[in-house]
Amino acid sequence: MFTYIDPKVRQRLLNKGKLITINPDGHLINFESEEKLELNSISILGPIPLPLILGDEEYKADWYACVRHTELKEAQKLADELRQGQQQNSFASLASSMAVNSVLVMGDKSSWTNPLIRVHSSCLTGDVLGSGRCDCGPQLDKSIKEIFSDQEGGMVIYMAGHEGRGIGLWAKAATYLLQDEGENTYQANRSLGLDEDSRDFSEAATLIKYFYGNKSFRLLTNNPKKINDLNKFGLNDISQLKHVIGITDNNRGYLYAKRDWGHKLDEKDISKD
Repeated sequence: MFTYIDPKVRQRLLNKGKLITINPDGHLINFESEEKLELNSISILGPIPLPLILGDEEYKADWYACVRHTELKEAQKLADELRQGQQQNSFASLASSMAVNSVLVMGDKSSWTNPLIRVHSSCLTGDVLGSGRCDCGPQLDKSIKEIFSDQEGGMVIYMAGHEGRGIGLWAKAATYLLQDEGENTYQANRSLGLDEDSRDFSEAATLIKYFYGNKSFRLLTNNPKKINDLNKFGLNDISQLKHVIGITDNNRGYLYAKRDWGHKLDEKDISKD
């Protein structure tokens, strides 16, 4: 685990409790060797103080970086090969073997009783580039602001492997071209022979269990599938809060397609009137 980092640094992180591993049920694992780790266990680095600048405001959060053990093993194997060949310039290729999910904790989690939680799927075009073809960027910003200002506090779980509802950025780019020819976002996925929604929320469920527990929380989402999937992983006390923002002429059709697929969106949420 993280043997491509100097082993001394790794041990320092372990000694300080900044590097821990949890099992799929969200319980801390104490292990003697990596071979004893479950395949779906998750390694977590943090907390890392992270000031978030949104507009003119600063929001303070603790960031935790999270990686499945299965992906770490692949990265470790590649790192060993690179080190033996002294190909230091190739270490950037390690990133291709790891989907690093993130947890942003806001507020004192030890006092949470019914926190606000946002499970947000990565969207490079919306979250980073500011694309108006979707509402992802505004949703992410709004969730941070709402959680920070909420009396209870809460967290954002940012799922790095969810681009294009789980199909990846390259396929997502292809669906955009198909959408420009008249298909909606779900039809375009099907045209590529892909599922309408391929996202896996099991890791989000594990992280909620670790950081908070299997207790009541409020989820910022319009998507009933997200709630149903979290229910399947044992999280059953969830209150859904509608999360609507950033509606424009550029993404109105996209949102109508979401509504028709089952998202909890009313006509008044999407229409110009």
